[in-house]
Amino acid sequence: MSSVRVDGPEEPTDEDVEALVPVLRRVVGARVGNHPSAEDLVQETIVRVLAARHRIEPGMLEPYAITTARNVVASMWRQGARADRNAHRLFDPSVPHAADELLVAQEQSDAMSTALGRLTERERQLLLAHEVSGEDTRSLARGTGSTAGAVAAQLKRTRARLRVEYLLALDDVEPPTDRCRPVLVALSSSDRRRQEELDAARHLLECELCERLGAPLRQRGPERPDEAHVPISGDPDIVTARQAARELAARAGFTGVDLTLLATAVSEITRNVVRFAGSGEVRVQLLTSPRPGIRVVARDTGPGIPDVERAMQDGYSTDEGLGLGLPGARRLMDELVVETEIGRGTTVTMTKWIEKG
Repeated sequence: MSSVRVDGPEEPTDEDVEALVPVLRRVVGARVGNHPSAEDLVQETIVRVLAARHRIEPGMLEPYAITTARNVVASMWRQGARADRNAHRLFDPSVPHAADELLVAQEQSDAMSTALGRLTERERQLLLAHEVSGEDTRSLARGTGSTAGAVAAQLKRTRARLRVEYLLALDDVEPPTDRCRPVLVALSSSDRRRQEELDAARHLLECELCERLGAPLRQRGPERPDEAHVPISGDPDIVTARQAARELAARAGFTGVDLTLLATAVSEITRNVVRFAGSGEVRVQLLTSPRPGIRVVARDTGPGIPDVERAMQDGYSTDEGLGLGLPGARRLMDELVVETEIGRGTTVTMTKWIEKG
């Protein structure tokens, strides 16, 4: 299967994004007033807009930035209300009293010290100046000859690394492979592009440690209304994956028969995961380019498919099931690609586009 690049208008420049700062300050200020983190929220918004500018439609830069700012503020309030032992604060004003609380507090303090020690000197000094001394990004930028946006981006990367090192130190473990840390940092920073480059989804299926440590890191990320992730381990998950795909497809604009065809195809590939691999995952994602559609990716770490060409033929089956299987799913969708490796697993990627009216 070949892919075709669809060239669109040039993406917004750094200057276009920086010009939004006054608007974003008004949006953030209307929600948090003179909160000490107001400027940091603006800079966090700028970082996110810069990261996403390649996929922002022409004329939609300002609305996208305003929506992002609102989400960043909402995320701050949610995090502030969450009492979670994995909050990874550099300073905890609470004072534990019970013996078990003191022990846990000491373990967390030791883990944080270890995690800080694994950062570079520059990362550590910048983070401590911001988190402990309370210096804002503008003053830090003046001291380093940089920009507030660049400092905000560096702080975000450093926090992502710190969270990963904290979890590793708290569990007193070292990752089993060289891929583990990059995957965990990509999860910690909610960097979807980096996750795709590293094939993080497959790595999490293969690495028990990263799957376990990655759970709290994934929960930190912003909610994504354009994507659903369904872990697969049994027949009930087939129904869950089918429903998730149907709901997202309806949101994208699919109707009637197309919804039924899509749901059926998802059921077929998910059933294959349960029958032949035992466990895996299904991810469903809304698409906007080159036109509206939906993509479904089913991954497993099962035995793999010895003969893909034969498996795609009607009537072929390695069990007694009466389902449509891969051939049926291919007929129901616009595109279907199977990637498999014996002993390592299979990935099935299916796409269905909304026909232009």
